Amino acid sequence: MDGGTGVPRGWSRRRFVGAVTGIAAITGVPAPAAPRETPGAPPLPEPSAAGREPAPRGSGPRPLYLGTYTSVAGGGAGIGLAAYDPASGAVTGRGAVTGVADPSYLAVHPDGRTLYAVDERQDGAVTAVRLADRTVLGSRSTGGAGPCHLSVHPGGRWLLTANYTSGSVAVHPVQASGALGERTDLVTHSSPPPGPGQQGPHAHQIVTAPDGGHVLAVDLGTDTVYTYRLDTGTGRLTEVSRARARPGAGPRHLAFHPGGRYAYLANEVDDTVTVCAYDPASGRLTIGEPQATGPGEGTNYPAQFLVTADGRFAYLANRGHNTLARYAVEAAGARLRFLDAVPVAGDFPRQIAFSPDGALLFAANQKSGTVSVFRVDRADGALRLAGEPYASPVAVCALPL
Repeated sequence: MDGGTGVPRGWSRRRFVGAVTGIAAITGVPAPAAPRETPGAPPLPEPSAAGREPAPRGSGPRPLYLGTYTSVAGGGAGIGLAAYDPASGAVTGRGAVTGVADPSYLAVHPDGRTLYAVDERQDGAVTAVRLADRTVLGSRSTGGAGPCHLSVHPGGRWLLTANYTSGSVAVHPVQASGALGERTDLVTHSSPPPGPGQQGPHAHQIVTAPDGGHVLAVDLGTDTVYTYRLDTGTGRLTEVSRARARPGAGPRHLAFHPGGRYAYLANEVDDTVTVCAYDPASGRLTIGEPQATGPGEGTNYPAQFLVTADGRFAYLANRGHNTLARYAVEAAGARLRFLDAVPVAGDFPRQIAFSPDGALLFAANQKSGTVSVFRVDRADGALRLAGEPYASPVAVCALPL
């Protein structure tokens, strides 16, 4: 669970926990090596204008962007730059984009030309970076504290951000250059009241449903998933429904099945996952019965779900057991069946992501300061570690393009 006591003045509770865990890792294990650079290696490839199209296997190195905290001991210098081999999964460092404060979560524009990062600080902001020359295009205030997640609406005109500490969600317009305009909306989750052990709302994720007409915000503090309709002309949000998890569940992350009728919810606080039914017409989400996050005793602090493009398998990052749980997706998305849990080869897997072709899975391990890369077997969904994990300071996000 993100939270804590004795928070330094001006820090969000969530960011404080990130700092504590990062420092604990640094003092408890050897510090990660500096990002690897290969002498004479080719420059970092630029994303194609077509966006996140599958890269042919063996077609050369592909970009990998890395989120971190810049204001903790042993943290990164900014947004990490790296390249990965789509065939072997090997990662090579390429420095960093500096001048971006605490870029803990990253997202790319659908056209592949602009990268966006949250600035996870008390005075929250979002920053745009032009990928062609790694130029920082500027930052905009999110109107809230501790932004921890952002996503680009599929139409490419709006950036959506979740402010964890203040429990609010924000909308910014995306200009033709990829830069951000002034905020068009800010909605605070003022009800229902906070769940057991929570002091207020904590918006943890905001994502567009596959139907494109609804935006869903997951709030850990209120045990609620809010559905909004986004006016794509004005950038304003209108709430249309709420789905209540059981008290104390602490929902953190939602991932949709490609069929668009079901989604999978990771509940960080009570250590469960749930299958949710989704109605595209109304945007209404119905949360199902809780399931275990994997085998073994102790709390897993589940972080994030991924679902394969064909909808056959789902994966869950478990930070307590440091594993990736694999599920078979059955009944056209209506059922998850636990298969196994694979050691992540790192400590505290905060975020996971597929390569665009789905052949590789990247896990950002916050406490060990590493990124683990796995090959994904298309036949049975099995994960196999692809070499030694890559050292990346306080790795909290890995975004392969």
